Amino acid sequence: MKQDSEHSIKVIVPCGSLGAGVREEEIERGFRLGARAIATDAGSTDSGAAYLALGKSKNSRGAVKRDLKILMRARAGHGVPLIVGTSGQAGGDLNLAWTRDIVLEVADELGQSPRIALIHCEQDKATLKRLNAEGRIAPLPPLGDLEDDTIDACEHIVAALGVEPFVAALEQGADIILAGRATDTAVIAAFPIWKGAPWGPAWHAGKIAECGVQCAEDSTGGSGVLISVDADGFQVEPLDPANRCTPNSVSGHMLYENSDPFRLTEPGGVLNVTEAQYRSVDERTVRVTGSRWEKHPYTMKLEGAAAGPYQTIMLVGIQDPDVLADIEGFHDRLLAALYQRTRQSIAEEELGEFHISLRMYGWNAVTGTTPPPGTPTPPELGMLFVATADTQELANTIAHACNPYFFHYPSILGKELPSYGFAFSPADIPRGRVYEFKLNHVVKLDDPFELITTEWVGRSGAHQPEEKVDA
Repeated sequence: MKQDSEHSIKVIVPCGSLGAGVREEEIERGFRLGARAIATDAGSTDSGAAYLALGKSKNSRGAVKRDLKILMRARAGHGVPLIVGTSGQAGGDLNLAWTRDIVLEVADELGQSPRIALIHCEQDKATLKRLNAEGRIAPLPPLGDLEDDTIDACEHIVAALGVEPFVAALEQGADIILAGRATDTAVIAAFPIWKGAPWGPAWHAGKIAECGVQCAEDSTGGSGVLISVDADGFQVEPLDPANRCTPNSVSGHMLYENSDPFRLTEPGGVLNVTEAQYRSVDERTVRVTGSRWEKHPYTMKLEGAAAGPYQTIMLVGIQDPDVLADIEGFHDRLLAALYQRTRQSIAEEELGEFHISLRMYGWNAVTGTTPPPGTPTPPELGMLFVATADTQELANTIAHACNPYFFHYPSILGKELPSYGFAFSPADIPRGRVYEFKLNHVVKLDDPFELITTEWVGRSGAHQPEEKVDA
């Protein structure tokens, strides 16, 4: 680990997620202020399991390439490292390779030959089964003990990286680090820690800056922030000079995706900000002191995504006053009628296991719970039909059978049939497979590098074989 003689270690966090829209003028401003690295997250589990299961990115290739071109040009011009975590949205090997190919394409276009570290954290199923048998994998709520069948059901499994593999790659001269699944904070904390910053302030700065400008007063005012980590704490400011950070905007970010605003569990320890103090040092910048790092036994979070059954959806808009006067009753009666019609229309042996749901947007589609008494009647509803079955063909068949009832079923039987407004024609939309996370567990490790490999793409442009990186 390299000791740094300068007062603070400054890192540009250009955006909340690579592909979200880096601003070139902000990057140059960060370098004018003394930045010595660029670090950015590139993904999340926020949008569901499909991106890990399919190995694809939510952000478009064009958007990611645009951001990378700006960052790679700036990186080379200032001679600093560029660090990217959770590459390609989910951080699996397919996601990582997708990002690697874009980086190599941009490097060729810019006439660059960077030394690139690819940090792989996708897991072999046999290894996980062995670790599970050794009692080294534990569930996170609400899941129970891990079964081998669950491991086998997953398309891809990743382990979330801490700072150690990033630090090792920096030590070995990486110009660009493309990492698989990593904690958002580790991506940003790694460079200051490599330069000798205390772990408490470095991890805390990483947490605050993980979403770029989201920690500022105006979360839409620009894209990135600059962090400055020193021996006693850190400072954070927006890269857009028209925006500002405040003690409230900065401290409030500890609540983001964190059930405890004072303690954040990371690989190898817990960030404790119980005694942290936040104060404005000028109208745009906040200084934070009192952050502590508590070392704990090393664990990595496991995420595994599996492919499930297939779905077909239909959507109608409803303004019928009888429906709006009794939404709960209408939902229950229509759902029962749709199940009955499905079973009457399709042979039982063909149906197998299936499921139908109606989601009443504008009423309770998000929560599924009955609104409290006195909730005003909405002027209209969007009713979403979802058929789930073992095959796409069967899900389509169920939707076809239900189509007339879904379109015309009255709230009061015996009255003239109403017509609801189909959003599309044809009304049924095959949605494809359902994907879900099957693993929400942690694996206990003695060696932070036990489950990761680092592959190097050298300045010669040739792929080098994977190697185990030693601490």
